[in-house]
Amino acid sequence: MTFDLTEKRYIKETGLEARIARIVEPVANDLGYALVRIKITPENGMTLQIMAEDGNGRFAITDCERLSKDLSPVLDVEDPIDREYHLEVSSPGIDRPLVRARDFRTHLGHEAKIELSDLLDGRKRFRGIIAAVDDEFVTVTLPDVPKGTDPNHRLPLALLAEAKLVMTDALMNMAQLDQAEFPIDDDEEIETVELTDTEDSTDSTSEEIH
Repeated sequence: MTFDLTEKRYIKETGLEARIARIVEPVANDLGYALVRIKITPENGMTLQIMAEDGNGRFAITDCERLSKDLSPVLDVEDPIDREYHLEVSSPGIDRPLVRARDFRTHLGHEAKIELSDLLDGRKRFRGIIAAVDDEFVTVTLPDVPKGTDPNHRLPLALLAEAKLVMTDALMNMAQLDQAEFPIDDDEEIETVELTDTEDSTDSTSEEIH
């Protein structure tokens, strides 16, 4: 069963990143993809990283190429960045960002690092097991808490600044099972594609924008 491509994202993006997200998301949705994250980094002078996934939570190199091809002319017209930059379109990877309620729901029982935009119970950063999630809250169970302290913390999704899965054996096993059932790349000629990988666990394609 595929998911809603336009489900609300919970992630802290800068003014420029937020503006670019508003440009990118409709293009991605029209192609059947969901936007995961926009990030601008100083790599290669400046790099615009766009993470996306298809309706099943997957994103092959051919998907990266397809989205990049459709985005390039739109970004040329909108011209949100006033300097030369590299456009990099990639999959979320195994230890992916968690930006929607469904991301947490899909990874119940896995470990995550979560940062909030505001203090909650005197802290912003949490690392623990995803125990429960609904449309407004995610509950994480923290390890090694002091005796008599509740290890469960209910965090409002609306306060999410950044959240990411932690690479564990359980997560690797989940990814391997998914890869066995749904191989990402069967085309031997895919090796001819020029790639720039931001993380070992992602598929990506990049180009330079002038």
